[in-house]
Amino acid sequence: MLKGSLKQIRHVTAVPPQQARGLVADVYRGARREFGILAPPLALHSPAPEVLAACWMLLRETLLVEGRAGRAAKEAVATGVSQANACAYCVDVHRAKLQTLSGPDTPALAAVTDWARGLTTAGGPPGAVPFAAGHLPELLATAVTFHYLNRMVLLFLPDSPVPAAAPRAGHGPALRIVARAMRPDAGATVTAGAALGLLPAAPLPAALAWARPEPAVAGALSRAVAGVDAAAERWVPEAVRELLHAELAVSDGTPPGPSRAWLEPLVAPLDPAPRAVARLALLIALAPYQITDADVTAFRGVRPGDRELVELAAWASLTAAVRIASRFAEPAPDTPRPTRTA
Repeated sequence: MLKGSLKQIRHVTAVPPQQARGLVADVYRGARREFGILAPPLALHSPAPEVLAACWMLLRETLLVEGRAGRAAKEAVATGVSQANACAYCVDVHRAKLQTLSGPDTPALAAVTDWARGLTTAGGPPGAVPFAAGHLPELLATAVTFHYLNRMVLLFLPDSPVPAAAPRAGHGPALRIVARAMRPDAGATVTAGAALGLLPAAPLPAALAWARPEPAVAGALSRAVAGVDAAAERWVPEAVRELLHAELAVSDGTPPGPSRAWLEPLVAPLDPAPRAVARLALLIALAPYQITDADVTAFRGVRPGDRELVELAAWASLTAAVRIASRFAEPAPDTPRPTRTA
């Protein structure tokens, strides 16, 4: 299953490991050494090398680095955010990984998952954070990473990493095999900040100011946002970029729908070519569950390359994730500060 996992990627063709060169090869080597596998959610970015580097930087510096918050707490956040976004693929993978680290039904980590599930709509989860306040930048950054990745996965991957033909009874054991494979090589240390050199330094967006206490996390967020934005600015029409920012500015995080009646009035004023780009960007950012193959086909009629599809999807996904992150608030001064999260 692991060997054939890149074949699950839809709409684009990932660069095969044996053909990887330059930045793509650097990221692939880092992923195998420090994550244990070349996971499809990462490899699907490979047609756009700078975007691939941004994704790896986010994933590595927020989820994989053991900082103040431990890996189990970060996997709990990944699970909760993925549940909120109805990303079944990511829920399967990260819930399985969490269980390999902590066992099932750990109350403290269940509370972290519940908290992360609320980091979507305006206001966020009510009440005190269920972990030490000093862990907040790392866990909020992990939430940003998965608000981003969930949207990419919903577009490019199926509902589960387990092949559809596999017997249902085999799904749990297969996911545990994948989860156990997601670990650094023996002797490898995932050192904070070691991936930052993949992309140039950039200012931290004001929406992510809560990350400043953790320089490696802040560096990963700032460089990833700048790299993805630069890729989109090379070709995404300004009218499309302005439209997405305007719609995110008035969104409270609640997905529109269930119909797509909201969509066409927004894109109707645009010319046909940017209309196809804007339609797909809005769907990725605001309602990825509503994307159809016809939306991708219409985009391909304007921009046929794999690189452009990955760049648009990454820009829309990360722009939405940063908008969600702008609503993250610091804990109140009287927030209880429990001991270190697992």
